[in-house]
Amino acid sequence: MKEESESTSRLGGVTPDSLLHSGAEGEFTVEDLVLASGRDVNPKNLAWAERRLAEKGKAALDELLP
Repeated sequence: MKEESESTSRLGGVTPDSLLHSGAEGEFTVEDLVLASGRDVNPKNLAWAERRLAEKGKAALDELLP
């Protein structure tokens, strides 16, 4: 934590690009897809997310994120 604050303070409080990430670069779950869509996590929405993930793969989450 201290290392991050030192690196940002050297840049005038701006976080360097190398420390920024959305999380979409790695694995995500059907729960992540449901939450990114703004829906509640429940069996119906989890089934929707599973179908969407099977159809579109990683693009299913990419389409929902800005």
